[in-house]
Amino acid sequence: MSAVGLIPARHAAARFPGKPLSPIAGKPMIQHVWEGARQAKRLREVIVATDDERIAEACSRFGAPVAMTSTDHPTGTDRLAEVAAALDDEIVVNIQGDEPLIRGFVIDAAVDALAAEPEAVMSTVVHAAELDGLDDPNRVKAVLDRRGRALWHHVGIYVYRRPFLLDFVGLARTPAERAEGLEQLRALEHGFAIQAAVVEGWRSISVDVPEDVARVEAVLAEAARRPRR
Repeated sequence: MSAVGLIPARHAAARFPGKPLSPIAGKPMIQHVWEGARQAKRLREVIVATDDERIAEACSRFGAPVAMTSTDHPTGTDRLAEVAAALDDEIVVNIQGDEPLIRGFVIDAAVDALAAEPEAVMSTVVHAAELDGLDDPNRVKAVLDRRGRALWHHVGIYVYRRPFLLDFVGLARTPAERAEGLEQLRALEHGFAIQAAVVEGWRSISVDVPEDVARVEAVLAEAARRPRR
């Protein structure tokens, strides 16, 4: 199945204005996300979807293709759907623009999880939660039905079958979504299951607030110090 990666990005984030362009180890965060996503073998292309000319200009400087969208979208998923409506890909991957440590094999795992379950309409990725993140309200957690006692850390990736994505943005927002500010709860409350892929040997650090930038830079610096094999 043909799959495309889309990175929705806006400049006016409430908790962290200008977040996509925030410098991390000498590069804007959106560049880290795009470069990591491009490693995915399952994606034919990775496109930044934005309504902001500043983000578009930055992306053009490092070579990322950009799709300009409406300024009226209430969520990143709505922005995603606008771009997906003009594409022919069967699979659309929503790669959150605040995941600068994203790697291609993580995205491939999410795409494979959806492809392996013909009845599933969307999928995501989780990894084992770290103890220091359990009390962080900015970290989304997920409990898996087959291992109900395990608490997992959710990664900012959603893979959709394209027809479902276009229908999803028309579904009414649900009470849990409104209470938690999480769009995935809309799918669950409307009765749709989300297939989860568990990844090992990698950890996500999403940038939700400015203080998270230093955490990501520390990980990148540590990786740079390791000897190459």
